[in-house]
Amino acid sequence: MKLTKATHSDIPELVELLRTLFEQETEFEPNSEAQRKALSKIILDPTIGIILVARDDEKILGMINLLFTESTALGSKVAILEDMVVLAKSRGEGIGSELIDYAISEAKKEGCKRITLLTDIENTKAQSFYQKKGFVKSKMMPYRLLLD
Repeated sequence: MKLTKATHSDIPELVELLRTLFEQETEFEPNSEAQRKALSKIILDPTIGIILVARDDEKILGMINLLFTESTALGSKVAILEDMVVLAKSRGEGIGSELIDYAISEAKKEGCKRITLLTDIENTKAQSFYQKKGFVKSKMMPYRLLLD
């Protein structure tokens, strides 16, 4: 397995991985065109973020997305971790663990001082995974406002 940054040619496989992820999440639905558009923007502009992938010789096995912003609280660059997903048939092989370690390392290289992520409230398996990787539950509660 090899860990790399995604390239534009990876987008079709990434869209399929996102379909798998969004079919599991309660707040989101797959939308191939929207995912393709966003992935392209991120890959073509590294100031927005980076998409990291785990791949074998033939296929992408998993992905993780780091989006960048500036924190006024910390006075520095921070990352938002989104879209962590591993192919169902490849789960349990340590790929997610290696991907998250890679993402943390890349966030540090980018000068980020914090990584924030969201998980579904019911997804206790993911919450346990992130806690084992050093993430702690925030005292902040997320709210969303969808804009047209």
